[in-house]
Amino acid sequence: YLAVAVLMLAFVAYTEAQEADATYTKIRDQLTEFGKTFAEKAKSTFDTIQTSEFAENTRNWFTSTFDKLKTKFDEMNN
Repeated sequence: YLAVAVLMLAFVAYTEAQEADATYTKIRDQLTEFGKTFAEKAKSTFDTIQTSEFAENTRNWFTSTFDKLKTKFDEMNN
């Protein structure tokens, strides 16, 4: 009877270990998928922001302002 009890405990421990490994694999796969989805959405959002009208107007304003400052400094040095 003792041998049967030990075999049953070993079988239960083995089964639980396999379930834990399967759970770990499932969690790892879910985290990997989450990371990929997050990266894709972040890239899409960044591209949308970068090509937006606001971003273009801001870049044009900075370029224009920088050119004006450069012209003023050039005039002051000459």
